[in-house]
Amino acid sequence: MHCNLFVLKACCMVPKTEEGWKLVAQDFEEKWNFHNCVGSVDGKHVGIQQPSHSGSYYYNYKGFYSIVLMAIVNANYQLMMVDVGANGRVSDGGVMKNTFFLAQVV
Repeated sequence: MHCNLFVLKACCMVPKTEEGWKLVAQDFEEKWNFHNCVGSVDGKHVGIQQPSHSGSYYYNYKGFYSIVLMAIVNANYQLMMVDVGANGRVSDGGVMKNTFFLAQVV
């Protein structure tokens, strides 16, 4: 249930080279005085209607049913990576562990 990357391709700008990552880090240092940073990560619970027969699978700690949108942006707030589809019950660490981000970075 993860997002279709072809739809997001036009807006996501993942650096392909070591030099590209260094430029991202340089922007964070120059604009925000934040050294050795290659992206800022945050997530958002997107409210949904409870899917049939799902029990509490999508029920989050905030008290509603959701899926999670996780994104990484550069120093200019431009999307570099987006992952959508984790069930709302999963912790932040669990969402991050199951995104494609780690496979892209490692």
